[in-house]
Amino acid sequence: MSYAPLDQNHMHQKGATVLCCNCGVPIDGSSGLVMCYDCIKMNVDITDGIPRESHLSFCRNCERFLQPPGQWVKAQLESRELLAICLRRLKGLTKIRLVDASFIWTEPHSRRIRIKVTVQGEAMMNTIIQQSFEVEFVVIAMQCPDCAKSYTAHTWRAAVQIRQKVPHKRTFLFLEQLILKHNAHVDTVSIREAKDGLDFYYAQRNHAMKMIDFLNSVIPIRYKKSEELISQDIQSSTSTYKFTFSVEIVPICRDDLVVLPKKLSKSLGNISQFVLCSRVNSSIQFMDPRTLQTADISASVYWRQPFNSLADAGQLVEFIVLDVEPTGESRGRFVLADITVAKASDLGSNDQEYYVRSHLGAICHAGDSVMGYHIGNANYNSDLFDTLDMDRIPDVVLVKKLYRRTTKRNRNWKLKRMAKEHKDIDASADYSSRQQKQEMERAEMDYETFLQELEEDSELRQSVNLYRSNNPPEPVNEGDMDEDEDEATPRINMDELLDELDEMTLEDGGNA
Repeated sequence: MSYAPLDQNHMHQKGATVLCCNCGVPIDGSSGLVMCYDCIKMNVDITDGIPRESHLSFCRNCERFLQPPGQWVKAQLESRELLAICLRRLKGLTKIRLVDASFIWTEPHSRRIRIKVTVQGEAMMNTIIQQSFEVEFVVIAMQCPDCAKSYTAHTWRAAVQIRQKVPHKRTFLFLEQLILKHNAHVDTVSIREAKDGLDFYYAQRNHAMKMIDFLNSVIPIRYKKSEELISQDIQSSTSTYKFTFSVEIVPICRDDLVVLPKKLSKSLGNISQFVLCSRVNSSIQFMDPRTLQTADISASVYWRQPFNSLADAGQLVEFIVLDVEPTGESRGRFVLADITVAKASDLGSNDQEYYVRSHLGAICHAGDSVMGYHIGNANYNSDLFDTLDMDRIPDVVLVKKLYRRTTKRNRNWKLKRMAKEHKDIDASADYSSRQQKQEMERAEMDYETFLQELEEDSELRQSVNLYRSNNPPEPVNEGDMDEDEDEATPRINMDELLDELDEMTLEDGGNA
C-alpha cells in the first residue's frame, strides 16, 4: 500500500492549539498567548492609571476655563474647546491611542461635566484592544487674575468714557443692548456708571481701541485721546502710560425736533430746516413730517457744524385725533395725511382745534391719542429757530401715537442688562436721598419708554436680542383692561424672542 506525500504548506499552516486558561476556548498556540481575545478584553485594563475623576477651574466673572499652566480660555458647554481642555487634564492619556471622545449630557447648573473616552492600546503580546470609560469633571469656581485686578485700584491701562449731553438715558439703553448682542464688552475689566454716561476700563490699549471702532460703527460719535505717564525706566528707555478716550455722542435723539442750519439743509436735497429726527444709528436720519422727505447726516458732517435739538421727547404734549384725511402720498411705513387734533388738556374748556399735515396717517384714527410738540404755545431759545419764517411753521408737530397700556408687568419678554458699578451717594443727607430717589425714578421711566419703543418699532427690534420671560404674565382685572388694548397696543410675537437656555453657560450670567 502506498501513501500520498503530505502537503508541506498544509503541514506548515496547521499549528498547535492550546486552551484558554480562563474559558477553555481553543486558541492558536504559536502566538504565545494563554488567553483568548475576549478574556483579554475582560481581564486586562489598558486604562489603568487614567483618573476617572478630575476638576476644572472656572471664572464666574468672565466665564473662562483654566488651561494649565496659566492660560484662561473662553469655551462654551459641550464645545470642542472645552473637550480639549478636559482631555489635557487626564494624566496617562498620552501612553495609549485616543480614538473618540464625546460629552455625556448633564444639567448645566450641576457643576459636573462628564465625557466618554474611547482608547486603543496593547494589552499583551502585540494584542491591541479597544476600551471605553467615563470621566467626571467637577467645576470649581474661582477668580482669574484679570478679574481679580478689577477689584483693586490702579490696574487698568485704558479707559473709554462715553458721554451724551441729554436729559435722558434712552441712548445708553439702546447702546447697552447693541454691546450685549455683539459681545463688545468681553475684554472690559470693569464698567462704571457715571452721571452722563458710562466708563469702560481695559487692561490693554488695543482693547479700548476695539471698543472705539465698535462705537463708530453703531452710533455717531467723536473722541479725543489723552495719555498719562505712570512710570519710566531711563536705563531701558521704557515707559508705562495710561490712556483715556473721551467719547461724545451726538446730542440728538430719536423723536427730537430739530432746526437745521440753512446751508446744511440745502446740501441735503433742499430739505426743510424744520424736521424731526426719525432714527439714529451710524448716521442721523431726519424727516420732514409735512413732505416725508428724509436726509442722512454722518457724524463727520455733524461735528463740522454742530447744532442742538430744539425740543426733546420730554416736552411732548398729548393730543386727541378728531379727523384723518389721507393725501394719498406714502413712503415706507409712513402715510401723509391731514389730521385734525385738539389738545387733551383743553377738552371741556375750549374748542381749539389744530389742522396738521403729518406722517402718521397709517396708524391714526378718530379718537386716538397722539403725542406732539405744541409749537404755537412754546418759547424756544434758539438762534436758528428765530431765523425761520414763522408763517411757514406749523402750530403742532405730531410725533407718534400714544397707546394705552394696562401695566408693564404683562410683557412676555425681557432684556439682558450689563452689570455696572454705581458711584456711592451719601444717603445720610436728605438732599442726597431725594436726589437719589429722583434719579432712580427717572431711570425707571426712561427704561419703560425704551421698552415701549421696542414694542412699537419692528425695525428697532432687529438690532436687539429679546428673550422669553421666565415668569408668565400676571392676569389683569377686566376692570383695568382698556377696551381696545388687545387690538391697538403693539405686542411682540413669540417667534421674535430668543430662548435664554440656548445661550446659557455654567452661570446664568444674563444679568437680566
